[in-house]
Amino acid sequence: MASHRKALLVGMLFSIIVLLLPRGTAWSQDLEDIKARGVLRHLGVPYANFVTGSGDGMEVELVRLFAERLGVKYEYVRTDWDDCIGDLTGKKVRSKAGGIEVVADAPVRGDMIANGMTVLPWREQVIDFSAPVFRSQVWLVARADSPIRPIRPSGSIDKDIAAVRQLLRDRSLLCKANTCLDPTLYELDKTGARTLLYPGPLNELVPALLNRKAELTILDVPDALVALQKWPGKIKVLGPVSGMQDMAAAFRKDSPKLRAAFNAFLAESKKNGTFPAIVRKYYPYLLDYYPRFFQER
Repeated sequence: MASHRKALLVGMLFSIIVLLLPRGTAWSQDLEDIKARGVLRHLGVPYANFVTGSGDGMEVELVRLFAERLGVKYEYVRTDWDDCIGDLTGKKVRSKAGGIEVVADAPVRGDMIANGMTVLPWREQVIDFSAPVFRSQVWLVARADSPIRPIRPSGSIDKDIAAVRQLLRDRSLLCKANTCLDPTLYELDKTGARTLLYPGPLNELVPALLNRKAELTILDVPDALVALQKWPGKIKVLGPVSGMQDMAAAFRKDSPKLRAAFNAFLAESKKNGTFPAIVRKYYPYLLDYYPRFFQER
């Protein structure tokens, strides 16, 4: 009887602890837990050619192969830029003055994010990134009929960025908060530009620009490359707003073994040609812009 009462008491205490946990608190879900569950949940925002929203995309194929390597089923979980970190960590956050602010608890819906996520310092405070899967940069973009002309490359990225910043004075500029297109990351308020925070998805920035919601917008390289193909002759790149940036898959900080397994899989995929083939499939024009991409990686 004593042992029965002890077991009952332990069970009651456990239940109380569970009830007291904040909504969205996640038990550790590292590699062993995922293998035991038999499913790898891939959080993905439909974006550029990383996640098309139609069941394919560069990082969809990559994570599918990773799930196969782990011997588990692949499950795609659609998310958006505002919620993806919360869907991974259980804490919805946003950038604030160089740091982060926890906005709310959230239910954990996935095990990794892979959708062309840029490695940013404020994000590294709450998530861990894999080895880079893509090289990027932020460009200033205008409609093709804009009187603003592209800068003449100087051979110095710092000089080119400075020249681009001069184009922004008294111009309206579409940006997107809490992404790599957040104007605060590049101090665009100091250029004299009238920054407008777009409320919709990133892939609507170019249509909004074409509909004259603003004179200019900023895009990262993969989205710009897709837009140049999708709207040929409608937009033009004026020059860089940022230096080179890396994009990578994201993991919870309590999933180091899962992250390490992905890095090992990624390294092998680069060596055996699987990864370059996937990149070329979805970004065949990438080598026109970054011919040393595969050699550097």
